[in-house]
Amino acid sequence: MATGGGGVGAAMAACSVLSLCLLAVLPRVPHAQTFSFPFVQPESCGHSQRFDISALSCVPCGANQRRDARGTSCVCLPGFQMISNNGGPDIICKKCPENMKGITEDGWNCISCPGGLTAEGKCHCPTGHVLVERDVNGTLLSQATCKLCDENENSFTVANALGNRCVRCEPTFINTSRSCACSSPNILTGGLCFSSTGNFPSRVISSARYGDLGTSLSSEWFAKYLQSSAAACWVYANLTSCQALGNMCVMNMNSYDSTTFDACRLFQFIFENTAGLRTVHSVSFWRQNLPWLFYGDQLGLAPQVLSTTPLPTNFSFKGENQNRKLKFVAASYDVRGNFLKWQTLEGGVLQLCPDTEIRLNAAYSFGTTYQQNCEIPISKILTDFPSPIFYDVYLEYTDENQDQYIWAVPVLNLNLQYNKIFVNQDSSSGKWLLTRRIFLVDALSGRENDLGSQPRLIRIATQISLSIHLVPNTKNGNIYPPLITIAYSDIDVKDPNSQSVKISFSVKYEMNQGEAQVQTDIALGVLGGLAVLSSLLKTAGWKRRIGSPMIDLQTVMKFLVYYAGDLANVFFIITVGTGLYWLIFFKAQKSISVLLPVPSQEERLVTYVGCAFALKALQFLHKLMSQITIDIFFIDWERPKGKVLKAVEGEGGVRSATVPVSIWRTYFVANEWNEIQTVRKINPLFQILTVLFFLEVVGFKNLALMDSSSSLSRSPPSYIAPYSRILRYAVSTALWLVIGIIQIMFFAVFYERFIEDKIRQFVDLCCMSNISVFLLSHKCFGYYIHGRSVHGHADTNMEEMNMNLKREAENLCSQRGLVPNTDGQTFQIAISSQMRQHYDRIHETLTRKNGPARLLSSSASTFEQSIKAYHTMNKFLGCFIDHVHKEMDYFIKDKLLLERILGIEFMEPMEKSIFYNDEGYSFSSVLYYGNEATLLIFDLLFFCVVDLACQNFVLAAFLTYLQQEIFRFIRNTIGQKNLASKTLVDQRFLI
Repeated sequence: MATGGGGVGAAMAACSVLSLCLLAVLPRVPHAQTFSFPFVQPESCGHSQRFDISALSCVPCGANQRRDARGTSCVCLPGFQMISNNGGPDIICKKCPENMKGITEDGWNCISCPGGLTAEGKCHCPTGHVLVERDVNGTLLSQATCKLCDENENSFTVANALGNRCVRCEPTFINTSRSCACSSPNILTGGLCFSSTGNFPSRVISSARYGDLGTSLSSEWFAKYLQSSAAACWVYANLTSCQALGNMCVMNMNSYDSTTFDACRLFQFIFENTAGLRTVHSVSFWRQNLPWLFYGDQLGLAPQVLSTTPLPTNFSFKGENQNRKLKFVAASYDVRGNFLKWQTLEGGVLQLCPDTEIRLNAAYSFGTTYQQNCEIPISKILTDFPSPIFYDVYLEYTDENQDQYIWAVPVLNLNLQYNKIFVNQDSSSGKWLLTRRIFLVDALSGRENDLGSQPRLIRIATQISLSIHLVPNTKNGNIYPPLITIAYSDIDVKDPNSQSVKISFSVKYEMNQGEAQVQTDIALGVLGGLAVLSSLLKTAGWKRRIGSPMIDLQTVMKFLVYYAGDLANVFFIITVGTGLYWLIFFKAQKSISVLLPVPSQEERLVTYVGCAFALKALQFLHKLMSQITIDIFFIDWERPKGKVLKAVEGEGGVRSATVPVSIWRTYFVANEWNEIQTVRKINPLFQILTVLFFLEVVGFKNLALMDSSSSLSRSPPSYIAPYSRILRYAVSTALWLVIGIIQIMFFAVFYERFIEDKIRQFVDLCCMSNISVFLLSHKCFGYYIHGRSVHGHADTNMEEMNMNLKREAENLCSQRGLVPNTDGQTFQIAISSQMRQHYDRIHETLTRKNGPARLLSSSASTFEQSIKAYHTMNKFLGCFIDHVHKEMDYFIKDKLLLERILGIEFMEPMEKSIFYNDEGYSFSSVLYYGNEATLLIFDLLFFCVVDLACQNFVLAAFLTYLQQEIFRFIRNTIGQKNLASKTLVDQRFLI
């Protein structure tokens, strides 16, 4: 143990010493040291300097040296040979002897040259000769020689591009002229030699078209390779040349002009003159040796290709055999026509916008509407795409026998011109010309004089859209061939670092909505007709209630208002039903039979929602105006309890007078009436917050995404599809209605039974206060709340009040009803015209205080007249209820069932008024409480309209609550003024 402990201690001591040594040798950072230095570019170094890639600065070269072409190393001056180079920054140069002024190609030796020298000091040979510096075994010659390549028939050799080897001549030279020279009248183009005796066009157009900019550019690429590629394809059926020619046609937007021999005209010339060759895979548009570029130019061909033959495969969202992946593959070619590889489109092959692989691949998940937008600098485009890559896109599928097949995907190029007409921008698909091959970026054909220079113009696929069309009436998820719609933008390159371009890539799914629109129109017609009948019945009921048999302009306007409300309900029912249909059937389907409408197809439903909201708003405002203009009077049944002595002003004496009845009970009842005017069957704030909670927190808003998932949550790395306006509307209305109905049921079944029922409490309050409410919502129709106390007096002390309540609880007194031995306190009333005329005469005096002063009696003040009119009205209505006025009597009856259903009274009050028993407290129809359905739908439509416009549930919830509070304030404020003017209650006592 001691030995082990000593070893550990020694090791620790050794480590301490080593640490101190390391600290001693490590450099120390001065306190004042800065970490900045001059910024130097390699091209700014002088002729005798090189750029040090380590120090990032210019350093001088050694003696007899200069910098190389890259600027990062030094080389010997002409006439100096290199004698030392270890791969580091320093080399050693030595001057060559006078008789050997040339330098070998590798720079290590001096040599005598047979002729002149190049700028680098190396030997120069005439054209067609190769430079020979070493023997066959590598021995350096004392003098270099220039050997002429043998162009005779036995050899057919010429010097290669570097001038250091003799290689066999290009085969087209030998085949055309039996030599290595392409002399007149033969044609030399693109490094190939062709005979001029054939029928191939000798003059071709080497310009690239740029339709966006309205210009054509003399392309260096086309000038070098167009004619040679076309000739090699036509004469020798060279496969890569045919592909290269096809690529140049695609670079020219597949545009065809019969008057010019450009790339596509040359391709078409070869296609037409090789009709004797067989087709590929039995496709008439695909000729042997040629790429498949076009579907043909026959009118009406595009609809046949796109909507005649479904793909022999099925797609499904769920189940054992689910197939929810679009497997697109592409055959890719470089610009010279070489086949590169087969590749899947996953990973963003056709998507220029950068993103994560998960989000990029979501574009090919069946049923997911995909939208990707970005802005990319031109400098990045030029860096990433120096040369175009071409794609022939196919959809891979498996047949019933599990064999793999591919289906060619047609392309709709919006930039294509046919005889200078943009046929693919026509709204009629019968005029379209479908193509096959596409590219993303062309930065090559826009180079004018030098293929190594920056292009003057570039062409970019700024909009790519993939459309999937569902076969009508399919039950197994069959689709027609997908369509790629592509639009290119031509960019004039001026400052790549400051220029940028907007890119979009989308995938959309469509189905024929004709049948759905027909069904919607049928439902709209049927329900619209029922709405007319309903509005006519309401108008007839209104005419009966105002006691006017004539049809006038007011009647027509009333009908239109009623029809607006009923038609709003029709639009609401249709839109909710349509939205729920798409929500349920799209999200819950296994084998795909329906697809969501595209945004353009949603416009009809959005219009219906807007109409429903506008008409419902008109109905709501009409009801609001009706409620704040009702006639109401509080009948006080309290009678004086005796007489008191009262001093007489001005006489100095006293006399007996009746005890005045307290007005506080009337004020109290009026205040309670004012409070229940905006009471509802739901809690509006709770309604909004709960809906917002389920949408935003629980995640029900994710059901509105345009994908097949029914999950309420989405992982952050995954792609979030755009929202469907139909699904947003469906989810919002479903939640709003469900929560609203649950609230109504809760208030009706539990809250109003066991906690508080403000409507019934108001009726009880009237009875306890000995106050009845006489309310006219129409000229000859209204409601009556019988509040006459069964105890005779309500203005009592606490002891008597408790005694009265106890007697009533023990059934020791009569019941509260208007009819003896009944409990009926609420009635619908239809009054006779004579009764209404008498009411108006008294009411006119009661409200005259608001009229001009000249109409007032000069013998009494305005207030005294109003007091007198109030007592007169109170006495008149009390006598009317007590059957005192036989000429204005009434009788009580029950409404017929049909009268209750239709909301109309069959019997007209001619001589006597009619009181209808009303156990449903229908007087609440002049309050918010009795119009909950209208308010609930109006709030819902307001919420949905804001959301459809802004796509923001939080903003919609805030504005909905704001409008509720505004209308509630307006209703209370104007209602208070109307109540005060009708009942002579001072508005200051209304809270």
